[in-house]
Amino acid sequence: MLTKLKKQIQMMLNSEAKLAHRLGFTPNRISLTGFLFALVSAVAYASATAQAPWFLLLGVFFLLASGFSDTMDGIVARTFQQTTVFGGFFDAVLDRYADAAIYAGILLSGLSDVAWGTFWGPILTLSALAGSMMVSYTRARAETCGLKMESVGFAERAERMLILAVASLLGYFWLPALGYGVALLAVLSNITVIQRAWYVYGELKKKAAFVAAG
Repeated sequence: MLTKLKKQIQMMLNSEAKLAHRLGFTPNRISLTGFLFALVSAVAYASATAQAPWFLLLGVFFLLASGFSDTMDGIVARTFQQTTVFGGFFDAVLDRYADAAIYAGILLSGLSDVAWGTFWGPILTLSALAGSMMVSYTRARAETCGLKMESVGFAERAERMLILAVASLLGYFWLPALGYGVALLAVLSNITVIQRAWYVYGELKKKAAFVAAG
């Protein structure tokens, strides 16, 4: 859903990409930097409590820094003709580990438990994590079938990061808000998986009908 906006932002960040290139940051180094930011964000989430909600602000800061890096690596790669198959693979793998680390931080701190209790809190957090992984997996599998999946579904990675950031900021003032945000992510990410599965089914059915007609 935010794909068009993301492309506009990418066009606006050309000067920052040139600066990063001059400083010696290759796309893979930027991807790795974003992953390290995500790990710091995960530690901040794991450290957040009702007595120390300011860790949520720290978590949001590094979460957004990770997202910025995730955008910047692609801009640098395209601007300076450094796009490689391995670079795309490396970035995707680090993104999955980054997502897992952040949800693990939320799970370890029990932040969702404040809104949903000690039974449903972990289940919803794990559901959000599983949905996040499956959104990416369905895209990867679909692309091996020759289908483009960009902008298919409600909750791509940019949307998920934005929802988590907003929920975390609200959680600083009212801690249960983060748990409700995680529940929203659990619902939307898994709906996105269903949307993508249905889209792939429809597109493959069209291809099969076209081949049969030919």
